[in-house]
Amino acid sequence: MNKFFLILMMAAVFTGCRTINPSVMFKADSERDYRFEQAVAVSEYRIAPNDQLGVSIYANEGFKLIDFTASPGSVGSPASVGMGQGVIKFIVDNDGYVKFPIIGRTKMKDLTIRQAEEILEKEYAAFYQKPFVMVDVLNRRVMVFPGSGGAGKVVTLTNENTTLIEALALAGGITETGKAYKIKLIRGDNRNPQVQMIDLSTIEGMRQSNLLLQANDIIYVEPVPRVSQQILAQITPIVGILTSFLLIYDIVKNRTN
Repeated sequence: MNKFFLILMMAAVFTGCRTINPSVMFKADSERDYRFEQAVAVSEYRIAPNDQLGVSIYANEGFKLIDFTASPGSVGSPASVGMGQGVIKFIVDNDGYVKFPIIGRTKMKDLTIRQAEEILEKEYAAFYQKPFVMVDVLNRRVMVFPGSGGAGKVVTLTNENTTLIEALALAGGITETGKAYKIKLIRGDNRNPQVQMIDLSTIEGMRQSNLLLQANDIIYVEPVPRVSQQILAQITPIVGILTSFLLIYDIVKNRTN
């Protein structure tokens, strides 16, 4: 009976090995290349598909606001424009283009904010006197999993050049159960994402903490496996069943004797 009990206990443990640390996400095979196709050095933010752009266009180098929601060619005085007014929202489509009033579809993908402003100023110069354009990305946010299993936070990127270490700080930092030496920065197409492995446990590794983030990046801090707790959780139900079985067996055996 003791051997039978031991065999069942071992079977329970090995059967549950795949769920010993079920909160671990984004596992990858050992042959994956943990490098971005392009260098992710300190550089300006670049517009990406699905970004939401807030665009304000002025004439006469910023003297008068162009109101595209009114009649064509309508302008207004900046003094009469309230907070948040005058900003038109545009979505960058999957091809990286935005359909703007008058000038039509214009490619915005991979442009910095300043480059986008310069291109729009050049395009609108054919219709307005010395246009002045202001562009902002309104929906830049990243997902941060700080190392507490499946717990995660959505962090809005209010600054144009937000780094990985800043996003971690905004999310509350790496938790006690997170591996500072095993952080994944996941970017790009979900079907074929680019993954960068980052080690923040050393000063040398801190050089990677200044990586600039893009909208919809995922920062994943791998949690430390809680093997003992998970094994206990796996075998507790089986131990309960075996205990009941042995109790019934003893009762039946005593009655037959």
